[in-house]
Amino acid sequence: MRHYGIIGFPLLHSFSAKFFSEKFANEHIDAEYSLYPIDKDEWAKGERVKNLLHRLAGLNVTMPYKQEVIAYLDRLDDTAKAVGAVNVVHQGVGYNTDCLGFMSSLQPLLRDYDREALVLGTGGAAKAVVYGLKQLGISPTLVSRTPGEGMLGYDQLTKEIMERFTVIVNCTPLGMYPDIDTCAPIPYEMITPRHLLFDCVYNPEETLFLRKGKAQGATIRNGIEMLIGQAKAAWKIWNNE
Repeated sequence: MRHYGIIGFPLLHSFSAKFFSEKFANEHIDAEYSLYPIDKDEWAKGERVKNLLHRLAGLNVTMPYKQEVIAYLDRLDDTAKAVGAVNVVHQGVGYNTDCLGFMSSLQPLLRDYDREALVLGTGGAAKAVVYGLKQLGISPTLVSRTPGEGMLGYDQLTKEIMERFTVIVNCTPLGMYPDIDTCAPIPYEMITPRHLLFDCVYNPEETLFLRKGKAQGATIRNGIEMLIGQAKAAWKIWNNE
């Protein structure tokens, strides 16, 4: 039996675990997929991380370790190197399939006038989204509570900026179950039917971020297709397809 799994914290739920467990059952694959929650203290020790990297046939990485895991890897493929974050590991090599899943989900929704995007958050998911947007010809700008160079703060989102940036992507965990009553503090009253709101969160299916955008007439999409796309790509990597 082959063993696969996901590391992150907290792992209250996992799309990958459900996806692969169902895949193994439906296709009669002799394998299992497990959750490996690792808190920051255990992560700092490094022993469990190294053990899992050595023992598992394939590994997914989720928040908050998509960047930190790089220190434990032998090398990165070109995409992961360009993104600066890893969500798939195989035989000591780090890959990023988040960007592939994101691009395949977002691209069908893009309009001719979509040229600039606001990316909410600065973590590993945001890095994959920024890379994906650039591949699609869209110029991304990060938005953070603590803005730095080339980055906007939430309090800087003026009417002019909101009109210019017609694509808004939430890469924060805000709104994710069980904290479903939270959302990024953007000026939702300035959103129009010209906007496209994409949430990397998939649980709940319609986050508060998406509901607020929908109420303003915006096109919305959650992260489920992104997750399916990245999982399928991960399976190909693990099986050298």
